[in-house]
Amino acid sequence: MESEQFSQHISRRYNEELEHLRTEVLRMGGLVETHLDTAIEAITTGDSEMGLRVAREDYKINQLEVAIDEECSRVLATRAPAAGDLRLIVAIIKTITDLERVGDESQKIGYLAARLANEQQPHDHYSELRTLAEHVQAMLHDALDAFSRVDASDALQVVEEDKLVDEEYDMIVRQCISLMMEDPRTIRRFMDVSWVARALERIGDHAKNIAEYVIYMVHGRDVRHLELSELKEEIGR
Repeated sequence: MESEQFSQHISRRYNEELEHLRTEVLRMGGLVETHLDTAIEAITTGDSEMGLRVAREDYKINQLEVAIDEECSRVLATRAPAAGDLRLIVAIIKTITDLERVGDESQKIGYLAARLANEQQPHDHYSELRTLAEHVQAMLHDALDAFSRVDASDALQVVEEDKLVDEEYDMIVRQCISLMMEDPRTIRRFMDVSWVARALERIGDHAKNIAEYVIYMVHGRDVRHLELSELKEEIGR
C-alpha cells in the first residue's frame, strides 16, 4: 500500500497528530459529500426547504476548514516536517481549500434548488442534471478514497474522469440554450438549470484537484498543469 511510504516517528505524539489531521480531512470530506448529496436531492425532488437547509449549514464546512488549517500551521511550526510528512501537510492544506469550495458550490445548488422548486417540475426530474451529478459525486468520493489510501493510481482515474464531466456540462448548456430559444417563458428556469450544471462542473474540477494532490503526496511532483498523457508518463502508467 502506497500510504506505507509515510514514515513512523519516534514521537508517538507526532504520529498521532499526523493521523488526526488525515482523519479530520476525511471527516470534512464526508460532511461535504453529505451537503452535495442533499443539494442534488433537493433539485431532483423539488424540495425548497431541503435546498435552503443545505445553504444555511455551509458554515459547518467553513469551521472545519479553519480548524484543520490552524492545526496544520501548528504542526509546521512545532514539528518542522520534512520529505513525505511535509508533502502530506501541504496536500492537506490544499485539499481542505478545495473541499471548502465544493461546499460553496453545494450551497449555491441549494439556493438554486429552492428557486427551481417554485417552477414546474419537468417530467424527467432533470435527468441530465442527475447524470452529471452522479458522475461528479463519484469523482469526489473516489478522490477522497484515494486520499485516504494515498493511492496515486486511483487518483489518476479521477483525473481522467474530468474530461467526461466537461462534455456532459457542455451538452446540458447547449440543451438549455435551445429550450430557452424555443420558449422564452422558460428562460429563468433554464438559466438556473445551467447555473446548477456549472456548479457541478466546478465540483468536478475540485475533485480533480484533490486527486492531483494525492499524486503529489506519492510522487513529490506538482502535476496540476500537465497534459493527461504527460501525467500518465510521470507516474508510470
